[in-house]
Amino acid sequence: MKNVSAIGSLLKRIYRIYSNHILSYLQDKGFTDLRPSFLEILIYTCENEGPTIKEIGAACGLKKQTMTSHLNELQKRGYIIRKSSEVDKREQRVYLTEYGEKFKFSLYDVLELIENNYSRRIGEVELERILSTLDNMHDKLNNVERDTLESRIQLNLSLDF
Repeated sequence: MKNVSAIGSLLKRIYRIYSNHILSYLQDKGFTDLRPSFLEILIYTCENEGPTIKEIGAACGLKKQTMTSHLNELQKRGYIIRKSSEVDKREQRVYLTEYGEKFKFSLYDVLELIENNYSRRIGEVELERILSTLDNMHDKLNNVERDTLESRIQLNLSLDF
């Protein structure tokens, strides 16, 4: 049990350091109105042209209420705009505004700077190893969640008959 809680705690602390580094560099570039909770949404939106709200939520692991609140704030601050999908008018897509596009270029500069900094401190080989280990762990834990969900569904189906 100690290992699992230690892993969770370390991942949380590392993410906090990482997001604080990003925010600090972005503040130096004039983007002073961001919170750590906005970063995942903005990074995903910068990397994916016009994603749906559902896609962003799934990728970031955020609930609908949290997504709505964060997107409202990001829209109010001028980073994004929501538009109805041309395919399905009930579905909204998220796009960067002109200000959001300026942010995107600054973000990419900051991420490159951080990557270079981390590579120097930790080493490229070690960073690749860590990434591989975390990817492997994520895949296995994600499969456990899927297996558990499938088991519950099968149990419910068998109880119905």
